[in-house]
Amino acid sequence: MKAKQFTRRALLLTVIIVGALAFMAPFLWTIATSLKTDQQVQDISSVGRIMIPWPVAWQNYTKALTYMNFLRCFLNTMYVTLLSIAGTVISCSLVAFAFARLRWPGRDAVFLLVLSTMMLPVQVTMIPVFLIFSKLGMVNTLKPLWLPTFFGTAFFIFLLRQFFLTIPRDLEDAAKIDGCGYLRIFWKIMLPLIKPALTAVVIFQFMWTWNDFLGPLIYIYDKHLMTLTIGLQSFNHLHGSEWSLLMAASVMMTIPVVLVFFFAQKYFIQGITLTGLKG
Repeated sequence: MKAKQFTRRALLLTVIIVGALAFMAPFLWTIATSLKTDQQVQDISSVGRIMIPWPVAWQNYTKALTYMNFLRCFLNTMYVTLLSIAGTVISCSLVAFAFARLRWPGRDAVFLLVLSTMMLPVQVTMIPVFLIFSKLGMVNTLKPLWLPTFFGTAFFIFLLRQFFLTIPRDLEDAAKIDGCGYLRIFWKIMLPLIKPALTAVVIFQFMWTWNDFLGPLIYIYDKHLMTLTIGLQSFNHLHGSEWSLLMAASVMMTIPVVLVFFFAQKYFIQGITLTGLKG
């Protein structure tokens, strides 16, 4: 029996390791290419030279920082990302709390209406939203990239609502007896209890905003307002033949996403697995 269990675990670990290496292969290839010289990138005569750069060309990262104006693009992206996360957490948590814990006429109908907006493709609302921001004089600014998050996102509202429903009402009733209002209950009791779900929302929003290409492409045409995605595309047009520099810029853009997910994966998994236990 123990031999069978050992064999199963060994096979399972083998499959997991092989799968992990398969998914990591593109990222490892990107890192390897970013550390090669142009001659090494062009020379693929041997298998070892494809993945192992030697000598290591660390100067590719310095060149990419200079040619791409990476710092300016990074600051713009970080500014938009932080405001988008703040807007999403504030608006979606408040709306989800209202749908999950408050009783008011038409609540379920409004919730279904909010969910129905998830079926609208981005392409349908793209032109009307652009015209609205154009009338408000916000085109060629960073505001259209983060301002809509303060009006909520249907998916995150649904996610947080399901998590709010898992919290026992006894806690809320005890707080009411002690004289707490709804806002104080929301701030002091509910928010600390939904940290895993909020972390999942933060990670999702961070990734979507950090990797957003369509939004900056539509609203930004000033090079000083470029985000990393647009800066990388512009860099590709100018230095597309220099693969090592392009991969170096791509690695620097990817590292923050990897770090955020690595340090917050515990709460991210909790937020996904615990959501929807009660509805």
